[in-house]
Amino acid sequence: MTAQSHSLTRATNKSRAIRRTYAGVVPAEINRGTPGHIPVAIIGAGPVGLAMAGELASRGVSSVILERAHTSSDGSRAICWSKRTLEILDRLGVADRMYAAGVTWSVGRVYAGNTTTPLYSFDLAPMKAQKFPAFINLAQYHVEEYLVDQLTSQSEIDLRWQNELVALGQGAAGVTLTVQTPAGTYRLVADYVVAADGCRSAVREMLGLHFEGRTFEDHFLIADVRMRAPWEAERRFYFNAPFNEGRTALMHQQPDDLWRLDFQLGADIDREAALQEKNVSAKVEAMLGPSIDFEYEWVSLYTFQCRRMRQFVHDRVLFVGDAAHLVSPFGARGANGGIQDVDNLGWKLAEVLRGDAPRRLLESYDEERGLGADENIGHSTRATDFMTPKTPAARAFQSSVLALAVDFPFARALVNSGRLSTPCTLGDSTLITADTTTFATPGMQPGAVALDAPVHCQGEPSWLLHLLGHDFVCLVFGATVPSALPPRVRLVVVGRDFIDTHGLVAARYDGTPGTVYLIRPDQHIAARWRHPHPEQIRLAWQRGLALT
Repeated sequence: MTAQSHSLTRATNKSRAIRRTYAGVVPAEINRGTPGHIPVAIIGAGPVGLAMAGELASRGVSSVILERAHTSSDGSRAICWSKRTLEILDRLGVADRMYAAGVTWSVGRVYAGNTTTPLYSFDLAPMKAQKFPAFINLAQYHVEEYLVDQLTSQSEIDLRWQNELVALGQGAAGVTLTVQTPAGTYRLVADYVVAADGCRSAVREMLGLHFEGRTFEDHFLIADVRMRAPWEAERRFYFNAPFNEGRTALMHQQPDDLWRLDFQLGADIDREAALQEKNVSAKVEAMLGPSIDFEYEWVSLYTFQCRRMRQFVHDRVLFVGDAAHLVSPFGARGANGGIQDVDNLGWKLAEVLRGDAPRRLLESYDEERGLGADENIGHSTRATDFMTPKTPAARAFQSSVLALAVDFPFARALVNSGRLSTPCTLGDSTLITADTTTFATPGMQPGAVALDAPVHCQGEPSWLLHLLGHDFVCLVFGATVPSALPPRVRLVVVGRDFIDTHGLVAARYDGTPGTVYLIRPDQHIAARWRHPHPEQIRLAWQRGLALT
C-alpha cells in the first residue's frame, strides 16, 4: 500500500499530535572502529520487525534491530488484529495489553445504497471458549510501543534508533551491513538478515529484487476521526454509498472514541484536491450526518497493490511482512500476514543457528509463507475486483449478487467486501505428514493451526496453547504414551499434565484414547495418528525439521 499523509487544521487536544520519540543510539562499533558481529540483523522496527526480535529472543537468539527513524509510526495505519496474531503476540507478552486496550468486535454489517438498513450481518466470532476474540481494533502505533516496552529490557535485543542501513553485501561468512547514524558510519556482520523494512524496502532495492502481481489504480481516502458515535463496535461496509457518490466506504471503531472511515475515490483524481480539508470534511459529514461533531487525528490518501516477491529467501537475507508481499487493506491481511511470517520463520532460524537443522529448513519458510501470501493476495484481489468492478459484466454481477443477498444466504457468500484474515493451512508443505487414518475433525488436519481450549493445570485455569508453548510437542490422549520420543520433543499428556475441564480439547482434536498429535513450535500440526509407533513420530519430526 502506498500512502500520502496529510495534517488538517480541524485537530483536537486529544489527538495524537506527537508520536513517542526514542533516543538515537551510538553503537560501540563507531568508537571501536571495527565491525561487530550478530547472529541476526533485523531491518525495520515496525510491528513485524519488533515481533521478529522478540520471537528470536524467546529462543535465545540475539539480534540487532536497525531503524532509521526515532519515533513510532504516524497515524493508526494497521488497526485490525486477528485472533491468531494475538495468540502469537501472547508468547511475546503483549497480547493481554493489546486486548485490554483494544475494541473487541466480531459482527459485520453490509449495506448497499440504503445506509440505514443492512443487506445482512455476519458474526466472525470463532469457536467459543478460546482466550482471544476474532478481532480487536487497536492503532498500529500502540502495538509498536507495547512491543518496544516489552522487548528493550531483554539482553538478546539491541534496538538501534536512527541507524539506517545504506549498503549490504553477502559472503560465505555472512552479510556485511553498512549503517549510517548521526554520529558516523559503521559496519556490522550478521549471520542472517531479516528485512522487515516495509513496502519500500531498502534491502529489496539493494539486492535488485522486485515485486510481481497487480497494482490497482483506485485511490482511497482514510480519515481517522474522534467522535462520540451512537453505533456499536462493528464493521460497517457500504456498497454504492450515496454519501460517497455511489462508491464504497468502510467504518471501524478504535479505542478512545477514534473511528476509521475509508472512502473509495476512483482512479482519475486530483490528489492534492482530495486531501484539502473542505473536500475531506464534505465526505465525512455526508457519511456521519449533521448531528455528529468530529475532529481529525490522521488523514491519508492511498493506492494499493496485490503483489509479492517471487522468493522470500535470498541466501542469508530473508524478507517478511510488507517487504515480502503487499495486499489491499480490506480484510486485515497485511500486518496479520506479517506476524504469521514471524511465527513461521523465527523457530526455523533458531534451529538453523543452533545447528539442529540444516539450512534447507529456511527454504520451507519460502514455501510455506509463499502459500500464505498467495492465499492472501487471492482473497484481496477478488475482494477488490468485486468492490470496484471495472467492466459491464463485473458491475452486473455485483448488482445481481447484492440484490439476491437480501433474501438468499447463498448470495451472501458471494458478496466480497474483504475476506477477513485467517491463518493459512499448510497441508501441502513438504514438512507436513499427511493423515493415514480417519479423523472426525477435518478442520484440525495436519498443517492447520492448533485450536485453543480452556484447561486446568496444577489446579489453576489455563489455556491449551499456553501449555503447548513454542517447542515441538507430542500431545497424547490416553494413559498409554509413546515409549520413546525424538530429542527436544516435549511430551504433554491429557489428564496427566492438564485436566480437560470441559472436554473441549478431546472434542476439538477428536482425541479418542491412543490419539497422538505432533505439534510444531509455531503450533501448526505436523502430524496426527491413532496409536502410532514411535518410529512414525520420529520420521514426522525429522520431516518437520527438513532432516530427511
